[in-house]
Amino acid sequence: MRKVVSTLFVSLDGVVEAPDLWSLSYWTPELERAVGTAVADADAMLLGRVTYEGFAHAWPGRTNTDDPGAQFLDSVRKYVASTTLATAGRHDTTLLQGDLRAAITDLKNQPGGTIMTSGSTTLVRWLLAHGLVDELTLVQYPVVVGGGRRLFPLEGPPLDFALERSTAFANGVLQLVYRPVS
Repeated sequence: MRKVVSTLFVSLDGVVEAPDLWSLSYWTPELERAVGTAVADADAMLLGRVTYEGFAHAWPGRTNTDDPGAQFLDSVRKYVASTTLATAGRHDTTLLQGDLRAAITDLKNQPGGTIMTSGSTTLVRWLLAHGLVDELTLVQYPVVVGGGRRLFPLEGPPLDFALERSTAFANGVLQLVYRPVS
């Protein structure tokens, strides 16, 4: 069975989405290799509509020189969870509508590599709540952003995780890999 692996960049205060680019100053070749290794066996991306729309405009014009993950992001098979899109608009993208739980379970049961998510906070929250995430990777930056969207809302159900592995980088960034505990 394929795994769903969700990777998010997070600040010390739990922010995963904020208007400024707070994570860029911490990006190093070492961190780039670690993130690249973490998604090396992925052959599909599962995205929410907002993240997909943001990425879709950027992918075709970027090169690996501009962004080391550009070729992967442009070429990987994409699945978009949306209740509002009428069409995905790209040949390599499948729109998931209707019974999302059944659609993702079906994807996990198909042959292939890892199904990864990137960003897509609303979708990741939903996947976690429905037991569909197999691995949660938080790349935690040593910065307090102060405002922005958090992965885990202040009011929400408790979720338990087991730490599978962790890596500390010289610049203070931590890569924390968790497995949800049922």
